[in-house]
Amino acid sequence: MICPNCQYPNAREANFCTSCGSPLPKESSRPSASQPLAAGDDKRTVLNDIATRINRVAGIDTPVELNLREVFSNVTVKHTEEEAERLFAAGTSETTPDISTIADTWPKPWLFARVFLIVAVAYFGLYLGVSQFENINLLPGLITLGSFMVPLTILIFFWEMNAPQNISMYQVMKMLLVGGVLSMIAAIFIFESLADSGSAIIIGIVEEAAKVLVLLLFLKERKYPYVLNGLLIGAAVGTGFAAFESAGYAFQVLIHRDLHAMYSTIFWRGVLAPGGHIVWAALSGAALCMVKGDQAFEWAMLKDSRFLRIFAIVVILHAVWDLPWGSFADLPLAQIVLTVVSWIIAFAVMNVGLKQISRNKQQPAQAISPSDGVTM
Repeated sequence: MICPNCQYPNAREANFCTSCGSPLPKESSRPSASQPLAAGDDKRTVLNDIATRINRVAGIDTPVELNLREVFSNVTVKHTEEEAERLFAAGTSETTPDISTIADTWPKPWLFARVFLIVAVAYFGLYLGVSQFENINLLPGLITLGSFMVPLTILIFFWEMNAPQNISMYQVMKMLLVGGVLSMIAAIFIFESLADSGSAIIIGIVEEAAKVLVLLLFLKERKYPYVLNGLLIGAAVGTGFAAFESAGYAFQVLIHRDLHAMYSTIFWRGVLAPGGHIVWAALSGAALCMVKGDQAFEWAMLKDSRFLRIFAIVVILHAVWDLPWGSFADLPLAQIVLTVVSWIIAFAVMNVGLKQISRNKQQPAQAISPSDGVTM
């Protein structure tokens, strides 16, 4: 049982947290994946109906009714430095919990918000140094921090949502850096081999396929069998891709235009980052784990309709994103709508991942199977 105060994994039957001493909620009072967090008691809202329809298109037939206020309730709670340090210790061979103690309830992430504030303060300091004191030595740091600020925040969120807590921050950072660079190089190589690489659908196919190829390097073994693992690893690769790409765009704008245009590029790419490469790659990674389970990867798994359906949706989302939509009232409404759609699917996939944990906790002696809740 995960302590709601400090996130420490305790024994299922524990009444008090062995780390901070806080009382643990009773089993019956904790919403589980088999009893999703309800947005309403008796009737579904229009938004839930839309979400259900979107998830059915993605092949996910498990109903998801989220109370986002509950999921994000720990963001506004005061946390100590020691709590953050304990979280960063997760994922090692010594701290990974046993399957019997892994929580199958919705996590309540909060560290991602602290990381965002820290990076934002650092970015603002560099911004003052460049804009007020005209110190160009700070420009590389400004571009780097600005490009990583939101993607890194989203990655930490996915890391906190990884209920198995079996992937360390060291591994996540390695996947971000190595996976981000390799996926960009793979995409560039494929683009160079194509006669026509300018259409939105081609860009979507190439870049998402490049990320999947890199994901296979991390997911081909049996070490990461959970759907939530795939979601996190995909997010790590997508974070690297998104941040490096944003840094490149910001640098190009700085060279060809001016500082104000660079600031605008960093700002808007940060605002739109949650709905782009990170969540797309996360969905692809989760889809791979849906069909793989704890088995070693085989190329035939890519023919599984569960993977193909989600990957096709990811490609379509990417392609539609890149279309010349323009803006309405200076807002990129098309990208905002696509972001909402992507996250509806992402939360549905998280629900599938939690149900996978719940199912395997009941049968811990058996191999971790590919996830159900996804239609063939």
